[in-house]
Amino acid sequence: MGKPTGFMEYERQTVKERHPSERVNDWADYTLPLSEEEVQKQGARCMECGVPTCQSGMELEGVTTGCPVYHLIPEWNDLAYRGHWKEALQREHVMNNFPEFTGAACPAPCESACVLGINEPPVAIRTIERSIIERGFSEGWVVPKPPKSRTGKKVAVIGSGPAGLAAADQLNQAGHLVTVFERSDRVGGLLTYGIPEMKISYDMVMRRVDLLEQEGITFVTNTEVGKDLPAAALKSEFDATIMCTGSTVHRDMQIEGRELSGIHYAMDFLHTSTKSLLDSNLEDGQFISAEGKDVIVIGGGDTGTDCLATAVRQNCKSLIQFDIYDKKGAMRDEVGNPWPQYPAIHRVEYGQKEAAEVFGDDPRAYAVMTTKFVGDAQGQLKEVHTVNVKLRIDDAGNRIREEIPGTEKVWKADLVLLAIGFQGPDQHLIQEMAIETETNSTVKAEYGKFQTNEEGVFAAGDARRGQSLIVWAINEGRGAARECDRFLMGSTILP
Repeated sequence: MGKPTGFMEYERQTVKERHPSERVNDWADYTLPLSEEEVQKQGARCMECGVPTCQSGMELEGVTTGCPVYHLIPEWNDLAYRGHWKEALQREHVMNNFPEFTGAACPAPCESACVLGINEPPVAIRTIERSIIERGFSEGWVVPKPPKSRTGKKVAVIGSGPAGLAAADQLNQAGHLVTVFERSDRVGGLLTYGIPEMKISYDMVMRRVDLLEQEGITFVTNTEVGKDLPAAALKSEFDATIMCTGSTVHRDMQIEGRELSGIHYAMDFLHTSTKSLLDSNLEDGQFISAEGKDVIVIGGGDTGTDCLATAVRQNCKSLIQFDIYDKKGAMRDEVGNPWPQYPAIHRVEYGQKEAAEVFGDDPRAYAVMTTKFVGDAQGQLKEVHTVNVKLRIDDAGNRIREEIPGTEKVWKADLVLLAIGFQGPDQHLIQEMAIETETNSTVKAEYGKFQTNEEGVFAAGDARRGQSLIVWAINEGRGAARECDRFLMGSTILP
């Protein structure tokens, strides 16, 4: 544990943030690290819990609580508190291949399950996690560790997002020859093109990818399996395959005016912005631009927040975010949302803070449903029509949103970004490989086994479970690697 009285002596403190007025002018990390002493104090707040629920990932009411990779959180909290940073780094890597990614972008369900969080602000677990790994990189402790021997078995991993990278890392450490295929021009999947630079930089991704390459993993970019490379070629060249293609089919809005110019999927907006930034510092113009435009983001989740932050940096004219849910309270509902469930409370994230700094107020409009898009004679979007809604639960338990008469409103808009999630993985490769799917179109592969109906073909991450968290993707990549290793060798020592 940390200091026995630490949780009584020290206040919770998370990573600091650069002032919004400064950071909106660049694409650098919006956070600032804590000092060594500050991190140690946060580690001191960790208690000697009889049951450390922070490290036991589970789903309650369909929402994750606790850490899905079963991070050894109390152990590295204690080691950080005592200043044993190298040992803390070692314990951090035991269950999580990439603590820098989860430390930067995970919503920290571990913190919602922290026992201290029952009646006090929880331990700042994510802040400590990131501090340890960044200390490890800065001190040169994170070095390539190639396997001592090779099995001769070859494995193909399709997709280089967090699930694919975790699977590749584990299989490589088991001694297999791993090749990762990525359809984009850069490795990283969601980490590179789905999360903006100020949150997870490409340098952070490549820092880890370079290590994986030095350990023996081969990365092949600009190659879409099933298109640029026939799926049959994998079967003849590799002993096993793991599908980590993600959940990439966008949810859409089938309403009047959807065909108008100026309406884009959020991920297309983020992808093109990051690619142009990395290619040319946005000088090539090959991106969906918000400059000088009235922008509306539809969707209240993390992707919507990333769109806000990106649009602000592109110098948009105005910025609004529609959230179909009511504004939540500052405190959790102890009856309907008790500990250790993830707290359904009002949060102001980095993108909202930046929009408020530039435009004077939080950009969100709550309980708003879009009813139609209206364009000009040239087919360009000019208006978004909405109505406020209230949620009603019918006798069968169905959630029904009812329109509130008299709340109709027209909003000026040149650019709309749809950040309403994904429906599942692309089906082309799945069909070509004759892989069975669930009714929601995700790959059919039992959790814990990860084996599809095709022998030697496994699936992990969002392609199998649907849109989810980075930490679940790492969990599944590790699990699929374990079962793939068992398939190849008859037994496994992978966790």
